[in-house]
Amino acid sequence: MSLLIVLIIAMAAGLTGIAIGWFLRFIISLGKKGSMELEIKEMLLGAKEEVDIITSEAEQQAQEIIKEAKKEAKDAEEKADRIESRIIAKEDAIEARQKEIDKEEQEVREEIQKIELSKKDINQLRDSYTKKLSEIAHIPTSEIKNELIDNIEKEHEEDLLVRLQKISEQNEDLYETKARDILASVIQRMSKQLDHTLFTHTVNLPSEDMKGKIIGKEGRNIKTFENLTGVEVIIDDTPGVVTLSSFDPVRREIATVALGKLIKDGRIQPVKIEKTIEQTKDEIQKIIKKKGEEAAYEAGVFNLDARLIQIVGRLHFRTSYGQNVLSHSVEMAHIAGMLAEELGANVKIAKAGALLHDIGKAMDHEVPGTHVEIGRRILQKFEVHEDIIKAMQAHHEEYPYETIESIIVQVADSISGGRPGARRDNAENYLKRLSELEAIATHFGGVEKAYALEAGREIRVFVKPENVSDYEAAQMARDIARKIEKDLKYPGEIKVNVIRENRVIEYAR
Repeated sequence: MSLLIVLIIAMAAGLTGIAIGWFLRFIISLGKKGSMELEIKEMLLGAKEEVDIITSEAEQQAQEIIKEAKKEAKDAEEKADRIESRIIAKEDAIEARQKEIDKEEQEVREEIQKIELSKKDINQLRDSYTKKLSEIAHIPTSEIKNELIDNIEKEHEEDLLVRLQKISEQNEDLYETKARDILASVIQRMSKQLDHTLFTHTVNLPSEDMKGKIIGKEGRNIKTFENLTGVEVIIDDTPGVVTLSSFDPVRREIATVALGKLIKDGRIQPVKIEKTIEQTKDEIQKIIKKKGEEAAYEAGVFNLDARLIQIVGRLHFRTSYGQNVLSHSVEMAHIAGMLAEELGANVKIAKAGALLHDIGKAMDHEVPGTHVEIGRRILQKFEVHEDIIKAMQAHHEEYPYETIESIIVQVADSISGGRPGARRDNAENYLKRLSELEAIATHFGGVEKAYALEAGREIRVFVKPENVSDYEAAQMARDIARKIEKDLKYPGEIKVNVIRENRVIEYAR
């Protein structure tokens, strides 16, 4: 009995525990449900705020895009309005010009009609006159006409011949006088003196002590300077100056500028000399460009290729019969412009042809051929107008005169070079001999450069040491001497000095 009661009590206690557990679980689940709903509400609220932010940003971007599109549309509309305005203005101008042309055409037609009427009246009077004569004399009209002409010719033959001859002589005298007046006027307007600084430049020294620095220990400085520049440095008893002598004006200019820098710096030694000369060569290139630009501006020739102007500038350092080639070309451009204006030719073509007529001389020591042929190739390379090429190519009659401008350029060349004192033939021949002397040396293989010095009494030849041995250098000196004896005519003797120098350069880093 007691066991049954215990079992009943145990079962009751189990059921009560189960009921209490289920109740507690129910209470806990209700709490969790409330917290989950709260989290869901918070998530919905955050999502809504984020949606509002994104929507606001999207609306703002949309407004900016719409604003930009309206601005672009407005700009396009204004641009279209401007274009339309220009088109309307052009149409109005064309319409006005067309009206003027129509009016002029109508006036010409009226004049033609008047001429035709006058001609018709004259023919009618002539026919009436000949008809009356024919009726009176009972002779055909054609015979009357021929007879009248024959009689007039016979009666006035001598007078007609005299008159025709007089008119011809008057015209020839008139044309010749007019031509002389034009040429005399042009020559008088362009007359100027010749630059006589052909072979030497003098450099002033701050003191006599500077001569010793220029010479250097055992003459190393002066030898380095002469070898690098190709000029002869003359240091004599003349106080305060050093003379630089060279037939090549470019070398002479480089040497003058470089020596001036070295004197100003005061530190004269081989490495400094070499560095200064290299810097000066770059500066001379800038000077060449400047001279080309100044020449084109002064001559009134524009729109030339920059590379072509650089070549023109090189003519500043060239002479022809003692006459500076660039100055001669600019002078010719002015003369050609005057002649073209007087003769009704194309002034621009004549000026350009004159300025560029000797451009081949800037490259004739580097490129084979006559300076005219070299000049033609240069102008064709830079696509210069064909009329300008025709104008420049005939100034030495290597090509025919194809245009009036080509004749003008040839005449301008004759005026500029033929006026009294313009040129010196002896100087040109001297320069030509020195150029030929250098050309003979540079013709040999392995020669790096060659300089004619001592007024052509010495030729210094620098060879590439990697290509020419000491034995070959000695043999080359003999060969060059024989070649000079065979090809050149000269007084006295010429010293051939072949120099083979090894230079090793290394850098410590």
